[in-house]
Amino acid sequence: MTADAARHRVSRAVWDTVAELGIEATTVRAVAARADCTTGLIMHRFGSRSAMLVHARQTLFDRTATRADGVDAGEPAAKRLLAVACTVLPLDDVRMVEARIFTGFAAASIADAELRELHVHNTRQWLERITGLVADLGSHVTDVEATEWAQEIVATMEGIAVLAVLDSPTYPAAAQERLARRTIADVVERIRGATA
Repeated sequence: MTADAARHRVSRAVWDTVAELGIEATTVRAVAARADCTTGLIMHRFGSRSAMLVHARQTLFDRTATRADGVDAGEPAAKRLLAVACTVLPLDDVRMVEARIFTGFAAASIADAELRELHVHNTRQWLERITGLVADLGSHVTDVEATEWAQEIVATMEGIAVLAVLDSPTYPAAAQERLARRTIADVVERIRGATA
């Protein structure tokens, strides 16, 4: 097995362990068992359990950012904003896993300063992306307004994601999309109303 293949296998084992067992149960031993390797190999790759968890959280952010980057930049601003905002919703099995991991990290970050620092950094980067998309809705939108509306959108999308993880029968994909559309439509309408 090549070094790249080994790195990928270990990285995948971290991701799958966090997804299946949660943050608390993700230990070096559990990851090694899933990767079918020694704990020494895991420690050589990451150095600590904390670094292993940081890797999983960064992987989550990278996946979401890649999906958001794939939204067609040629779409009208409101449609683009909706599409990007929805990239964090657990609309399918893959994204449900991501939302479970996000929810686990949010909870674990309360007591872990290192995880909290990365979690906050990544959520602030996400807020900046949404703020830029809100600003694209109109040249009259001030920086303060764009930030406030983006905070509303981000809080709503993350709230929907957490609720869908905890109660998927009440928040199936169709309900998530409906709530997202209404939230974005409400922001767009208020921005349009500000010019009247």
